[in-house]
Amino acid sequence: MQGIIDLSNFNNILDLQKREKAMKTHNIPDNKKILSMSELNELGFSAYMVRNMVAHGQLIKLNKFTYENANYDGEESDYIYAYAYVPDGVICLLSAAVIYGFSTYRPDSIDVAVTQKRNVSTLPDWPSIKLWYFENTRLETGVTAVEACNQNVKIYDMEKTVVDIVYYRNKVGIEETKEVLVNYLKRPERDINKLCRYAEALRCKDIIDTYLEVLL
Repeated sequence: MQGIIDLSNFNNILDLQKREKAMKTHNIPDNKKILSMSELNELGFSAYMVRNMVAHGQLIKLNKFTYENANYDGEESDYIYAYAYVPDGVICLLSAAVIYGFSTYRPDSIDVAVTQKRNVSTLPDWPSIKLWYFENTRLETGVTAVEACNQNVKIYDMEKTVVDIVYYRNKVGIEETKEVLVNYLKRPERDINKLCRYAEALRCKDIIDTYLEVLL
């Protein structure tokens, strides 16, 4: 009687070869630092392939939904991690002011605005991210984007940044607030009308008017 041939190992080898071939036919762009699981799926990577790439050091798992490209080749920016860990958050307050060149102060954390109902379960040890819980009007007003590591990261525009800093001046610091306002007012592209509209909508027009009377 002939022995029974066990094809299970052979099939496993074939399956592995197919998966390795599939991985070679899909590439992660070297200029893209942060990728979500859905973006990896769109590039043709299955959950198995992603786990394999993590195991081989090609990807770094940041949380359940986001991965860092270990082979990224481009300019670095800590702000990309705000997008990685809080993709719906908005860079705000002094972190935004530093980006715009309004402040010489360097915060210990990246300031990120989120909705009051947002529950962020995972944040990195570095860079430190400080969450600011904004009500909907404040959260949604003046959102624009800045490029970090070849990806768009949400940030408040200049006028909204100034208004938020004035509103939170006691937490931000009075001297820091004054420096931001002075440097904003030096900018030729400043928009005082927009600044005042934001201030009125966000309940700090009186204090903005007072600052403007003194500094203009």
